[in-house]
Amino acid sequence: MNTVTARGVVAAATVLSGAGCVMAAVNRATIRQLTAVATTVIEPVTVCVPARDEADRLPALIADLRAQRGVPRMRVLILDDRSGDGTYQAAVAAVEGDERFTVISAEAEPAPGWTGKTAACARLAGIAGVTTGSEGAPAGVLLFLDADVRLGPGAIAAAVDELRRSGAALVTPWPYQRAESVAEALVQPLLCWSWATTLPVRAANHSLRPSMAVSCGQFLVFDAAAYRAIGGHAAVAADITEDLALARALRRAGQRTVLVAAGRVASTRMYWGANDLDTGYTRWLWSAYGSATGSAAVGAAVALAYWAPPLAAILGRGALRRTGVLGYGAAVTARLLARSLESGDIPGPADIVAALAHPLSIGAYLRLSVRSHRLHRAGQLTWKGRSLIARAG
Repeated sequence: MNTVTARGVVAAATVLSGAGCVMAAVNRATIRQLTAVATTVIEPVTVCVPARDEADRLPALIADLRAQRGVPRMRVLILDDRSGDGTYQAAVAAVEGDERFTVISAEAEPAPGWTGKTAACARLAGIAGVTTGSEGAPAGVLLFLDADVRLGPGAIAAAVDELRRSGAALVTPWPYQRAESVAEALVQPLLCWSWATTLPVRAANHSLRPSMAVSCGQFLVFDAAAYRAIGGHAAVAADITEDLALARALRRAGQRTVLVAAGRVASTRMYWGANDLDTGYTRWLWSAYGSATGSAAVGAAVALAYWAPPLAAILGRGALRRTGVLGYGAAVTARLLARSLESGDIPGPADIVAALAHPLSIGAYLRLSVRSHRLHRAGQLTWKGRSLIARAG
């Protein structure tokens, strides 16, 4: 590659990186931060927790739910989804007879055409009485939580207050993604970074375009009537990213969905270590951009934007090196802005080190994406002992 071509490539990459940094700064300044509110939610709130092999993590969530304030009409439904690790017994022990909680054991595997989590959520919604065509179905709020989420005492009330304040059909409070191993620190912050650097969230929250929806299945807060009107989880039975599919279905039905940052009241450690993270991302990355071609295009763009500048900063000279330093600096800054956005706080030393290693994060993401597509084509994707290839009915 000659010098003129190299300068053009690095300049283009720096523009992309800089644009992402600007978008992250705008989102950091404008996205709403969910905080505990001094209010009492008077309407009924049903919290649904699907749990498969979560004996180690579920008791902590139950303790957090028992400590919630401002939701006197809250009830909690927990479904042990045919676990093999004593999840049901752990849940019952953690509930300690609290009458607001009901622990259910799934009796059968998901029906053909359903993914495991989607089937579990649909079962919980049915138990809650929020199903399509149900007469006299209860109004109020239907809230889904993953078992690994941790909540501050006012998190549920704050989330419901945000739902009603915004007038949306769905609020997605984005939890702070904790990363406690090297692999997690490299990859996990990319979740928030991916939309924080590419999507104007304030505008997206007022749009009905399905392509501008962001959703996180770890913490979903629905208006129960709107959820029922689109068919609930039954409408997205086979989707591996059912959270995003539900948000898009609501928008197609003319209902708004809203994303807020919830790091001040909610957090999660989504994956524990390199192996868990590898399996977790591999199971769904194949679906992220619609096709292998879409994934390849996105992969090429991020490789250009986040590899070319640091390489130029290391190997280039003069103007080429200065441009590379600028592009790399923009990438690191964007990464820190996104991390601050989801936590609602100043990034710590570990976040700074991970941001400086952003090119390595991009490499890890590309590897996971390629592996996900390869295993999907081979029909070998699994999660928690179940195949992720939807069976025909």
